[in-house]
Amino acid sequence: MNSSTPVDGFRLTYDRAGAGPPVVLLHGWPGDRTDHRLVVPLLTDAADVVVPDLRGFGDSDRHEVDPEEGYTADAQARSVAGLVAELGLGPVVLAGYDIGSRIAQTVARLFPDRVRALVVAPPLPGAGRRLLDPDVVPEFWYQNLHRTGLPAQLLDGNRDAVRSYLQHFWTHWSGPSFTPADADLDRLADRYARPGAFTASIGWYRVGPGILVRGLAEQAPEPADRLATPTHVLWPAHDPLFPAAWADRLEEFFSDVTLTPVPDAGHFLPLEAPEAFAGAIRAALA
Repeated sequence: MNSSTPVDGFRLTYDRAGAGPPVVLLHGWPGDRTDHRLVVPLLTDAADVVVPDLRGFGDSDRHEVDPEEGYTADAQARSVAGLVAELGLGPVVLAGYDIGSRIAQTVARLFPDRVRALVVAPPLPGAGRRLLDPDVVPEFWYQNLHRTGLPAQLLDGNRDAVRSYLQHFWTHWSGPSFTPADADLDRLADRYARPGAFTASIGWYRVGPGILVRGLAEQAPEPADRLATPTHVLWPAHDPLFPAAWADRLEEFFSDVTLTPVPDAGHFLPLEAPEAFAGAIRAALA
């Protein structure tokens, strides 16, 4: 376990293994850098693999700051880009899912010289007004809850409550063939139940007007402004948050994009389909 030089006062803890061209893996919520524990061994023979805890997660700094200052996509991207620069990695293959996907896309937008290629799973742009679909709207209730003071009162520091809360997402969002192990849920609960840890982890959701408002206001960029970084999208078939049909507008936002459906996986792609995830990364290294 290693720690980075602070960016905006935040140090990132990270693991590093393997040798070769650089790869950086970004985790999701509610997870941490161990989300990629099955992917890393599939890459270390071909790549120098760096896996950080994002700001507010795991063993990285989780300062009590205004989320608009410390936990935005841009702020998280600055930390990731700073780690890439500090380690002298040069342009990397940057891979992520869930909030790690959004942050990876933001790094590519803000620091294009530090990203060779993206390998990402949802969320991706293009949902638009489909966020109002009756089958989808109920899935995003937790984001509104996270924007209130209730999580700090009901969950933060309460290990049993935190474990039950995390278990809901890890079982509801996963595909039919995946069941999280009790030991893994216990480990995550231990980390998320430390004082201030749960509140820091949801700083992402407390930024800006919320996903629904942002999604409804989304506009496809002009062709010249599409993200130019080569992007490989892996879209699971069993993610209740992001239906596979929402992959139909990717070319409006990315100038060089490849789509691969993952038929048997749910939201937690690095753990449910590590071979597919690692395979896309290896292809980006070729």
